[in-house]
Amino acid sequence: MSLDLAFFGLQQKPFNSTPDPRFLYPSPGHREGLAHLLYGVQEHKGFILLTGEVGTGKTTLLRALLSRLDGHTASAFVFDTTLPFEGLLEYILEDFGIAKSGVSHAQRLIALNNFLIERRRAGQNTVLVLDEAQNLDLRALEQIRLLSNFETDTDKLLQILLVGQPELLDKLNRPELRQLKQRISLRCHILPLTPAETREYIRTRLRIAGARDLGLFSDPAIMRIAEYSGGIPRLINTVCDHCLVIGYADQIRRIDGKVVEEAIEYFERGEQRSPKPQRLLSRWRRLAVRWGLPAAGALVLGGAASLMTAHRDDLRQLFDHSAATLAGLAHVASSLLRQ
Repeated sequence: MSLDLAFFGLQQKPFNSTPDPRFLYPSPGHREGLAHLLYGVQEHKGFILLTGEVGTGKTTLLRALLSRLDGHTASAFVFDTTLPFEGLLEYILEDFGIAKSGVSHAQRLIALNNFLIERRRAGQNTVLVLDEAQNLDLRALEQIRLLSNFETDTDKLLQILLVGQPELLDKLNRPELRQLKQRISLRCHILPLTPAETREYIRTRLRIAGARDLGLFSDPAIMRIAEYSGGIPRLINTVCDHCLVIGYADQIRRIDGKVVEEAIEYFERGEQRSPKPQRLLSRWRRLAVRWGLPAAGALVLGGAASLMTAHRDDLRQLFDHSAATLAGLAHVASSLLRQ
């Protein structure tokens, strides 16, 4: 079912799963993380580490960072970190727009080094973002460490952001990667939202989406969403989006705890919702008004819809029996006509 945004007074979808930086909710943890990232990039700190659980908004934070960088900063954003290092290097060169002068590993590194030197001479900065960095194998991480050797006597030529889930910390604690771990100059970790922050998160996204009523979700509904999601923004978005669809289907303009429970049940089990008599009644009444029927006619149609829903199994059996009878009569009539 498509959602009519105007029904809730919205101008755009407030709970999309895409990492749109316009919808970034500046929780204390996200503000601190963004400040660390900006400082590390602008001050040429080299390696910067950002970690957080799945769905806590790391990629959205990265998009916000890139949108805040000035025109003198070039960036490469690698999201498929399952590639071997050679594949990563090829992707990095392509994203920076570097013309590859050869196909050997050394030639590609030389091309990258020359690019970084030219940018530094022009007073420009260069950032490499490695999202989902927990997927990098040990060899790739060691090769990425060697990229930080591109430097002058005073500055790192390439700022490298390692972004990933807490499993990345376990990898960095391995003895083979102790040199990389020592080179990380800034670290920040994003925590899940508190219940109070979850409330403000929902209201912030509604406001950005153009909602006139920021109390679209009742306080009990928000409390249940916070409890179920554990403060993970991605789960909050998913549940809230389900709630709006259910609210629109049932013509409910304020989301309460019952709607949230239904959305969670649907999300967990994936079962299609059965039609409700009151929803069908509401639809029949609206149709009756559209057709110009009086209130009594709308009531009759609504009552019929409710009865059909309550006794749909009996009606189905009756229709099946009637269809079989009609088929038998048609067969007899056909036989008589052939005689």
